[in-house]
Amino acid sequence: MTFHWNETHERYIVLGVPRKIRQLVADLERAGFARISGGKGSHRKFIHVKFRGFVLISGHDGDDAQCYQEKHVKRAIQQAQR
Repeated sequence: MTFHWNETHERYIVLGVPRKIRQLVADLERAGFARISGGKGSHRKFIHVKFRGFVLISGHDGDDAQCYQEKHVKRAIQQAQR
């Protein structure tokens, strides 16, 4: 089970099917994050000029994303858009 932030209602919605890691990566890239070297194995690092620090995504593209990963990506994108 996973949660998805609904911008219209400003709350999380419980979804039955978890998103995939590839979808989180696509969200970051669409928001202007760039992948940098430094991740080992299935870990990937992303940076953005308006986001302090980096976002680390672990897992292979076809793996289900964990709730904490989705929340971290959502927060990072929101901060980068300010």
